[in-house]
Amino acid sequence: MALRGGVSARLLSRGPGLRVLRTWVSTAAQTVVGRTGPRRILLPSPASHPKFDWQDPLVLEEQLTTDEILIRDTFRTYCQERLMPRILLANRNEVFHREIISEMGELGVLGPTIKGYGCAGVSSVAYGLLARELERVDSGYRSAMSVQSSLVMYPIYAYGSEEQRQKYLPQLAKGELLGCFGLTEPNCGSDPSSMETRARYNSSNKSYTLNGTKTWITNSPVADLFVVWARCEDGCIRGFLLEKGMQGLSAPKIQGKFSLRASATGMIIMDSVEVPEENMLPGASSLGGPFGCLNNARYGITWGVLGASEFCFHTARQYALDRIQFGVPLARNQLIQKKLADMLTEITLGLHACLQLGRLKDQDKATPEMVSLLKRNNCGKALDIARQARDMLGGNGISDEYHVIRHAMNLEAVNTYEGTHDIHALILGRAITGIQAFTASK
Repeated sequence: MALRGGVSARLLSRGPGLRVLRTWVSTAAQTVVGRTGPRRILLPSPASHPKFDWQDPLVLEEQLTTDEILIRDTFRTYCQERLMPRILLANRNEVFHREIISEMGELGVLGPTIKGYGCAGVSSVAYGLLARELERVDSGYRSAMSVQSSLVMYPIYAYGSEEQRQKYLPQLAKGELLGCFGLTEPNCGSDPSSMETRARYNSSNKSYTLNGTKTWITNSPVADLFVVWARCEDGCIRGFLLEKGMQGLSAPKIQGKFSLRASATGMIIMDSVEVPEENMLPGASSLGGPFGCLNNARYGITWGVLGASEFCFHTARQYALDRIQFGVPLARNQLIQKKLADMLTEITLGLHACLQLGRLKDQDKATPEMVSLLKRNNCGKALDIARQARDMLGGNGISDEYHVIRHAMNLEAVNTYEGTHDIHALILGRAITGIQAFTASK
């Protein structure tokens, strides 16, 4: 069942659970005479007339590889059978189940696009499909996986030394270690260039002393490994690997969240934490380091939020069919049908845009602006869909037993973190006009 080291033999077995790609009846060849002479055209035979499938309107399924479908379906089974039964009480009680990361490690879905070091080495599209299935259950669970994969494992792989990769990546891939990513601070969120966390080099013992505070850090209260970004004395922004138990390091939990309640969120407080020189990431010396990590995580979000949207859409659709008012199902009303049509349209367009972005990513042709465009669009549309679905469920829409209100509350946070809706608009605006509008400076 594991994905590590490539798709396993069990995953590739042609068992009863294998989804078979739709096949089309061959078309009949006909000859017509035009102005330029006879030519052959292909016309569908009556038996092959295509039918619209509202569950896959533009036939996304046929654009996926066999491995991508198998990976998705295997993980979907895990998410629905193992995670969905937990989420109601986890959200109510604001509890993060640490063992989930270990279970994901056994499946091989942590750091899945990394090649080697115990990772699966799958396509970016496969990673997106995993994020979609996980966020179909809960955004908090997807956040935990995203941080582990894109914000902890990726920087070690991309910017770390070979010794760091060998030391940490296999344990992170198995879920034996849980990591977090520290960039946001109390006084700098969208403007990380103003970070106040400092790293001072000590030549006497070849170490760095870190002082500062990070906040709104996913996984920090339960993390074993902390990827922390700090400004060095030479002005460079560098990444450091801090381990749980280092003197002066603490990670208190942020209490009272109304969003992402099944995810552990906290602070990272560093009071003269001594970090060995070998724990500095040698391949990053500017904000390009953390931004590269965030770009990967944002890509996963573009897929993930559509999973949450799909859950809300399907729930609203079924409710509208089952709920009888004035002697007829709610679904008979034109207003309800329009809302469902709008939801389906946005989800479908978002999924196919994600697929294109994933293919470009695997060809090294994706740009940060492309990711910003979809992060902004898909998060905004997902939040709109969740709100509409909540409204369609009436009073039941605010009950967590229907899960829609939980998705709506989660998406409020997802629309904000890893680049707010407006910040991504400014990134796109800069690309369109050539003028940056983040500050008032010329």
